[in-house]
Formats: sequence, structure tokens, C-alpha cells
Amino acid sequence: MDSSGKGKELYIGIMSGTSMDGVDLVLADFSGDLPKVVAALGEPWPGDMLPIMHRLCAPGADELDTAGGLAVRISQVFAGGVTRLLNQAGIAPEEVTAIGSHGQTVRHRPGAGFSVQLGSGALLAELTGIDVICDFRAADLAAGGQGAPLVPAFHSAVFRDPAKLRIIINIGGIANISVLDHALPEVPGFDTGPGNTLMDHTVRRIWNEPWDRDALHARQGQIRQDLLSRLLEHPYLALPFPKSTGRETFSPAWLEEVLATVSPAPAPEDLLRTLCAFTAETIGRAADQTAGGQEYEAYVCGGGAHNPLLMEELGRTMQGCVRLADTWALGADPDYVEALAFAWLAMRFTRRLPGNLPSATGARRERILGCLYPR
Repeated sequence: MDSSGKGKELYIGIMSGTSMDGVDLVLADFSGDLPKVVAALGEPWPGDMLPIMHRLCAPGADELDTAGGLAVRISQVFAGGVTRLLNQAGIAPEEVTAIGSHGQTVRHRPGAGFSVQLGSGALLAELTGIDVICDFRAADLAAGGQGAPLVPAFHSAVFRDPAKLRIIINIGGIANISVLDHALPEVPGFDTGPGNTLMDHTVRRIWNEPWDRDALHARQGQIRQDLLSRLLEHPYLALPFPKSTGRETFSPAWLEEVLATVSPAPAPEDLLRTLCAFTAETIGRAADQTAGGQEYEAYVCGGGAHNPLLMEELGRTMQGCVRLADTWALGADPDYVEALAFAWLAMRFTRRLPGNLPSATGARRERILGCLYPR
């Protein structure tokens, strides 16, 4: 029992996003009106796994064998993280109702009716001794939706303000927004385009670093307007929402094709600076468009919240934004909002409540999301 005398309802959320920068885990109590984070931690991927995950994001040889072996290793990493999370919190596995595991997306093809997240729910349940709920995108895809983004439903449940227009911006490898309009019952939400994926790829390729810490490299460059204009011509950006995308669309190969059309080739710092502006511009345009001329507050979560230059660029590009902050301003650690969302989705599955928003995914109707693997 907690201090109020009310029993706790504990769930774990596990998220590894399109940035592929590691695994985020959250232990949360859903016994109250709003979730309460009990413990959270981040787990790095073993060094040899990351290149394999990147390779599976594009068609290649021996995919099935590679994907099968990787799914086992992903589940083992998840299970190790769960053990450390529970030890940190002093909680036994039998006290947790369920784990909500997103898995690792390696291919997102909603136009073909599928989205692939690697990870074995059965193995994770066996290793942890906790019920596992996973495969959250399948039911929405079956109902004609994109299977993404799924976080707008959670954003609406915990961040909506009855008197303000708020836009929640999640910047992982791909960026998405949730538009929380107090005057409207529906919540538009969609992927705006690349988040960190192209920037991180560039930093890994040129500087052999995982990301541009504190934007140190990008700040040394200048925006190449000719390159930015070419990047903004990507046809995805002109599509109406609901829509979703992935690393396979905004890929290194596509970036190389665009770079081949500009001359002279940009200096490395100029390229990175321009990619930062590209991410900010696509988010800013989407936010202003969905706000419909209204003033709004914007709150950022995900790894992009730690990029100071990107935050500055967002402030410049979002014309209607009257307040820009990360989600700490709403009481939520920006590093763990997505993991908390999948704990919330596991709770919704357990209570047999829908987890998707058709206004965000384009599904024909609300659906209960997930598949249960009992411990």
C-alpha cells in the first residue's frame, strides 16, 4: 500500500525509438488519475548491435536470420534493464502488473500494411517473470491506420490543458507532434519528418561520435540555403495527415542523393547545421499549420530536447509559439515520456480500453492495442 492507503498499480514501459541510441525503461504507478513515475533508467545498446539494427532498416541479404537473432538479443537487453530497474526501485517482479514493450522498429511500411518491431514478448516474459504486452501497432494497421504515431493518445491523457492550445513535440530519430486543442475533441498527431536520424548519421560518419553533444559541431557551420531548399522538397512533407514515416524514408541513401544535386559540396559543419535547420523547419511548419493561426505553447520531449541549437531553431521557425520548453515544465522527464507512454498503453490493454487515436493514425475506429504474453 502507498502512503494514501491506496494500492499501487505498477507497469513498466520499455522504449527503443528510431534514434536507436539506447533503451529507456520506466516503472510507473497508475493507481491515481495521472501516472506517477517510480523509477526510470536508460540502457545503452551493446556496441556490436547498433550496426546490425541500422543495416536492417534497409533491404539486404539474409534479413530473416539476422532479424531473428537480433530479436533474441534485444529481448535479453530489455530483460537486463527490467532487472536493474526493479532493483533500483526495490520492487519485486510479482508486484508489476505488466510490461509494455514497444520493441525496436527496423521497418515501417504502413502503405503495405505492416510495421516491424523486433523483440520477443514470450522470451521477455520468461526472463523477467512478468506479463508482457507488445505488438502495439498491429491492430491499428489492421483497422486501416498507419500504426503510428501512438503517443498522441497518451499526450492527450496527461498533458491536455482545458484552457490552452498545446503542441507536444517528440524528437527521436523521427519527429512527431500531438496537437492538444482544448476546443476540439480530436487530437491531430503525425510524424513531421526527420528528427535526429540524419544528424546522428552525419556525426557518426564524419566524427565517429554517437551524436553532436551540445551542438558543438553544428554551431561551427552555416546553413546552406540551397541544400535546405532541396531537402524541403521531399514529397512526404507535402502529404496531408494522418501520416507516418521512418528511417527507411529519410535515409542516408536519400541524403546522399540530395547532396549530389548541390555544388559545391557542403563542409561537414555546414551539412550538420543545415540538417538541424531542416528538422526544425519541418516541425515548425507542421506546428503552425495544425494550430491554424492560433497561438500555442510547445513542449519538447525525446533526445532532441537536449540539442540546444535545435531548440533555438524551433523557437525561430514556430511563428505561433508563445512558449517553448521541454516537458519538464509539465512535470515529465523528456527522456522518458515515450517509455511512460508504453507503460500507459499496457495499462490500457489490461483494462481493455482503446489505445489509439484515429485522428492521429487514420484508423477506421479505436482499437485495443497489444498482444499478451503471460509470464
